[in-house]
Amino acid sequence: MTVYEKPTFETSEVETALSKYFGSNVTGVTPLEGGNLSAVFSFAVLDKEYVIKFSELAGSFETERFISSLLTSQGIPFPFSHGLGHYKSCHYLISEKISGFHLANCSPEQQRQLIPEVIQLLTKMNHIEVGNTHGYGYINSSGNGTYNSWREHVMASNAEDQTGTFWDGWYSLFKTSCLEKDVFDECYNRLLDYSSYNEPHRHFIHGDFHQFNILSDGQHITGIIDTNSKYGDFLVDLATLDWHLRKLDVIRAYQNFQQQIGISIPNFKERILGAKYYNGLIGLRFYAKMGWNNAYFGLREELLSLTN
Repeated sequence: MTVYEKPTFETSEVETALSKYFGSNVTGVTPLEGGNLSAVFSFAVLDKEYVIKFSELAGSFETERFISSLLTSQGIPFPFSHGLGHYKSCHYLISEKISGFHLANCSPEQQRQLIPEVIQLLTKMNHIEVGNTHGYGYINSSGNGTYNSWREHVMASNAEDQTGTFWDGWYSLFKTSCLEKDVFDECYNRLLDYSSYNEPHRHFIHGDFHQFNILSDGQHITGIIDTNSKYGDFLVDLATLDWHLRKLDVIRAYQNFQQQIGISIPNFKERILGAKYYNGLIGLRFYAKMGWNNAYFGLREELLSLTN
């Protein structure tokens, strides 16, 4: 398996794609950082700012449009989706641009001061009403989860056969990358043990909640972007945030806030371990596929030492 590369576009190509949607009113097309799977550009139309994302992965933007409607309708600051389309071999999504910059670009002290606001937003997002949707795991374009249970999602997500997805052929990574079969199997068995504690809980999960998908103006949180949305235990998002902002004692701050607002989280220790193993296995495969060996070995050591 070769290292995954997201699509690339020249500014002139983006302008051509946008002209079919907005006519000749598009200005200021600028590539943006971030987006491991999509090419992302900002632009303006009549003084309003937007973002366009291009991806070769079919179906992801239909789901994002559903997520946009679900979140924005309940007061979550997420980009409102304006339109879907195709250009060359790629799908694209046009959304409003939320003001601000990545939380990662804030100083360490600013990040520390913003953690309470981050946790409040995370809690609100994880407890939105999901209506008559059903299922667990990845949310599809109909707004439902793909699987009948969290355990079924966990097993399917780590199965060898991932035909037609980003993980198609991923078993070859055991031979072509730093991904180690014995390490993967050990962490997978631990995941199955602890996921029984996550199993009963079904909430909205952002799926990629970290400082590069949280926006700020330096004083407040202005919004969140780029979900990999699922239905399941909301502690999956907390585990992600803790992994990325480990120096800020996110888990303690989160538990204190839940206590303040009267939310009880039974079996917290076991559920956060299940969430960490769940995220960790995705991370190991992703880092190996992207060729990020240092990140892989750092995560590997953390996962293997979790229950020692």
